[in-house]
Amino acid sequence: MEIKDTYKSIGEPSEGLFKDQGSRFIAKAYPVENELQVKEIVSALRKEYHDARHHCYAYRLGYKGDVFRSSDDGEPSGSAGRPILGQIDSRGLSDTLVVVVRYFGGIKLGIPGLIKAYKISTADALDNALVVEKTATRACRLDFGYLSMNSVMKLLKDMKLPQTGQDFGERCSISTAVPLSRMEEFTCSANDIDDCILTILEADIAK
Repeated sequence: MEIKDTYKSIGEPSEGLFKDQGSRFIAKAYPVENELQVKEIVSALRKEYHDARHHCYAYRLGYKGDVFRSSDDGEPSGSAGRPILGQIDSRGLSDTLVVVVRYFGGIKLGIPGLIKAYKISTADALDNALVVEKTATRACRLDFGYLSMNSVMKLLKDMKLPQTGQDFGERCSISTAVPLSRMEEFTCSANDIDDCILTILEADIAK
């Protein structure tokens, strides 16, 4: 079975804006990789736009897109966070956070009006974003004797894998990041090298 390990995200922060009945909806999109980054960004925006009425947001994380959340931050249920997440999903993005800062203009827009405002402002931010392709990888470490050095280096070169860390003491150690779709090939090749031990360091990450 073919393993899909590539997905779309955004490469840098971008911004969008929508105005209606005096209210301003400032949408800010960010590339993120974990929920800690999300919390830090949302907290920073709350401080920067401390005079705004609402700071609504949504995000989706991981190459599978299975980590996500949306927040209405005081707006009527389903009128803000869900439309924001819907725009992220409609573009097939992950590792993406969008925060929409709302300044109230004094006139209530109603739930349909709010859904429209959060949807359009988010769409504007994502339309202005640079879309990039990311690859989900697994961090691995090879521990081997000096006599196996050439074989290990040839494996990394042939598969065009990066060296993310190395240690040359009594024995040698090199860390790398392997695309999920090539893990079986990498594992078989590494196990064929004499005096070489393969350790999988962590679960899926992206590069």
